Amino acid sequence: MAIPSRNASPESIVAGQRTFFVSASIAQKRSLLQSDRAAQLFVRILYEYRVQHRYLLHAFVVMPDHFHALLTVGSEMSIERAVQLIKGGFAYRAGRQLQFRAPVWQKGFSEVRIESVEAYEAHRRYIHDNPVRRNLAGNATIYPYSSVNPRFKLDGIPQGLK
Repeated sequence: MAIPSRNASPESIVAGQRTFFVSASIAQKRSLLQSDRAAQLFVRILYEYRVQHRYLLHAFVVMPDHFHALLTVGSEMSIERAVQLIKGGFAYRAGRQLQFRAPVWQKGFSEVRIESVEAYEAHRRYIHDNPVRRNLAGNATIYPYSSVNPRFKLDGIPQGLK
């Protein structure tokens, strides 16, 4: 069988903005993010890359042993690279500031592509309800490491969702 020909060069194929629900866990599901210092450092890392325009940040929660986030990446950034920045940035700084030892994170991460407003809202609710489901807070708005807490600024709903 012949190899199909391609009509477009790979350089001319560019994906626009894409939104993802991402999750990553601490190695061996240890509770490294349970301390205030570690959780605040993780949130700082999330916002530092947001300020650098690496991604748009729509929602997040930092749990003792994992995190969830809704991120939108542009055509110049893959979701793999965005998560690598977050996980690597945290691991590096946590090693220096909190004396965490490698490995901090489990290998890889999970992602779900968000293509509709309904999926966006469902995943946002899941993120915000996570501390309540895990009995870390009686009310999601009082959990200090979640974007539902009113002290955090977030990016709006991404354009282009169905």
